[in-house]
Amino acid sequence: MSWTFLPAATGFARQRAAWAALNEAGRRSPLLDPDFVEPLLALPGHGTPVLAIRGEASAPQALLLLERQGLGRWRSFVPMQMPITPLVCQPGLDAGTLIGELITALPALLMSLDLLQLDPQFDPRPGPQAGYHELDYIETARITIDAPFESWWAGRSKNLRQNLNKQRNRFEREGVCLRLECVRDPAGVAAAIADYGRLESAGWKSEGGTAVSPDNAQGHFYREVLGRFCRRGQGRIYRYFYDDRLVTTDLCIEHDGTLIVLKTTYDESIQGSSPAMLMRQAYLAELFADPGLRTIEFYGRAMDWHRRLTDDLRTIYHRGYIRWPQLRRLVHWLRDARHGTASPRETLEHAETER
Repeated sequence: MSWTFLPAATGFARQRAAWAALNEAGRRSPLLDPDFVEPLLALPGHGTPVLAIRGEASAPQALLLLERQGLGRWRSFVPMQMPITPLVCQPGLDAGTLIGELITALPALLMSLDLLQLDPQFDPRPGPQAGYHELDYIETARITIDAPFESWWAGRSKNLRQNLNKQRNRFEREGVCLRLECVRDPAGVAAAIADYGRLESAGWKSEGGTAVSPDNAQGHFYREVLGRFCRRGQGRIYRYFYDDRLVTTDLCIEHDGTLIVLKTTYDESIQGSSPAMLMRQAYLAELFADPGLRTIEFYGRAMDWHRRLTDDLRTIYHRGYIRWPQLRRLVHWLRDARHGTASPRETLEHAETER
C-alpha cells in the first residue's frame, strides 16, 4: 500500500474532512477529533510534524501524524497535551499493521520508528515480533456508565464514601456552601481557563514550567480546544467552590458517548478536605444521568484517587522498530534493566560489547 507524506501545517487542512470521517468510522475519540488535533499542530516548539497518508489522498485509508527526531529516526507526534498517538484509520487497520508498512514507505534511510502511547482499545498489542519492541508506558483508568449512579457509588469503598460524607457534614455545620458549576457556554471559556491557570500556577506545576496560564502556549491551547468543543455543545469545565472560593477545576471534552477529563487542578493550600474528590462525586452523578454518555476516560497515569473510583485499568504502551540488530539488542537490554530483569552492570557491559 502506498503512503504519501506532507507537511502537517498544510496537509492537515486539506485532509481535515477525511480525518474526521476516519475517526467517525473507527475510533470515535474526542482526542482524535480535528477540533483537538488542529490546535495541537499550532503549538510552538514542535518542529515540523508530517502527515502520513495511506492510499489515495482523495480517499485515504489511514492518516497519522509523525515527526522526525534526527537522521533516520521517526516517531508519532505526541506533544505533552496528546495522550495517544494521533492515528485514524478504517476499521480493520491498526498501528501494528501500519508500522510494518511505514518502515518501508518512509523516505530516505530509516533507522527507527516509534509509535508512542498506543491505546490497546484501539491498537491491540500484537505480541513479540522480530525487529520490533514494546514498552509499557502507563496504566490509565476509565469509568463505564452501565448502572445508576446510586448503585455504582455504593460499590465504592466504604472509607471513601464515609470520608466524603464527613467532609460535607462538617462544611454544613460550619455554614460553608459547596457549589458545583459547569461552564458550557463558549463565552465563559476564556475566564474559566484563566481561573484554572491561576490555580495551577500557584501549585507545584509552576516550578516545572508546565502550568497553564492565560498567556502561555498551554493556556492558548486549552482555551482554543474548550472553545471549539463548547461551541459544539461538547465541552465542559467543571468548577467547585467553597462559598465563593474556587478550589478545583476539571477540563473535559466529549464525543460519541465518551467524556475525557483532559486536565485537573486544585488549590494546594487547602488542608483537611478533598475538593477534587468532592467535585467529582457531584459531577459524576450528573454524568451518570446523561443518556448520551457511556464512558469517562482519564488518560493520565492511574493515581490512587483513580483507583478509588474504578478498577477498570489498561496499559498504554509504545511499539517501535529498529533496523540494526545491534541497536535492537541494546534496546532490549535497556528495557530489561528498566524492569529489573538485568542488572545495570550487565546492561553497561552489553552496551560496550555492542559498540
